[in-house]
Amino acid sequence: MKTPVKATLIAVAAAIVLAIVGIAYAMSQRAAEPAPPEGEKLQTVRTDSHVLDEGGTDAVTVVEFLDFECEACGAFYPIVEDLREQYSGDITYVVRYFPLPGHINSTQAALAAEAAAQQDRFEDVYHRLFETQSQWGEQPKETPEVFRGFAADLGLDMAAYDAAVADPATLARVQADKSDGEALGVRSTPSFFIDGEPVVLEAWGDLEAAIEKAVNEKAVNG
Repeated sequence: MKTPVKATLIAVAAAIVLAIVGIAYAMSQRAAEPAPPEGEKLQTVRTDSHVLDEGGTDAVTVVEFLDFECEACGAFYPIVEDLREQYSGDITYVVRYFPLPGHINSTQAALAAEAAAQQDRFEDVYHRLFETQSQWGEQPKETPEVFRGFAADLGLDMAAYDAAVADPATLARVQADKSDGEALGVRSTPSFFIDGEPVVLEAWGDLEAAIEKAVNEKAVNG
């Protein structure tokens, strides 16, 4: 092998080794995921969280972090509605925002829901967004006028709706939910927590099984 070629190969190999070492070092210096103090759980519900069903002090608390544009969330929507009816009185069902960056309209949909919440109409828009997801999801650009149309159809005060959507505090409220989700380790939607513990979803029936188990344990243990 000619010396110049050999020297070039050695230089390339050295560069690769240095790159691998650099990546390993960078990974080792990343901030660790937020963790609660020992013996304390991270917060899954806040005082301003949107409660769809209030089961009372003895109820099991189910929290869903969702993205209104997420197809998986849309697929879970009828399952969730059935479970809400089936376990009415036994569970407190809480919804929190987690708009994903890959979904163009996810933040706009969350803003619409939050604006409606300020008029005590969160659940009406929650239903409308999932029932119409196929109409506005996966668009190449944001379509806030579509969500404004939903608000008008539902009879919301449109001046108040427009003001809420434009208010930076409304976006901050959405982002606060997402920040809590990220601190809890949420990376995809839907993500569920039952009494503060994450639910591992591997099959469609896993959520129901987890709720049933928690409700039964609550009944036995009081």
